[in-house]
Amino acid sequence: MHELSIAESIVDIVTETVERRGAGRVAAVHLRLGALAGVVDEALLFSFDVAAAGSPVEGAELRIEKVPVTVYCPSCRIDRVLAGVQPLCCPTCGTPTPTVISGTELEVTAMEVEDG
Repeated sequence: MHELSIAESIVDIVTETVERRGAGRVAAVHLRLGALAGVVDEALLFSFDVAAAGSPVEGAELRIEKVPVTVYCPSCRIDRVLAGVQPLCCPTCGTPTPTVISGTELEVTAMEVEDG
């Protein structure tokens, strides 16, 4: 389950930020997670609680923003959002679309901190 190592990395990033800024208790961590990132969000949520235990992030909520797959269609000459991750074809004209615009994200975008 690689979600645990990802959760540990998220906790490390947030802990370093909290310590550097002298912030209080972390209430929430915001994460953008693309459909092509290869991460199961339920497993990540569980792993986050395990990884956060005993750290300044313990008890914080992990808020996941799911990012759909967006591709550029060379025939339509426009970005298209796909309904799923397979196939990587334009949903309008069916042209194969190798250019992925979004959907691979795995990034911490914000954290909410309570004064402490």
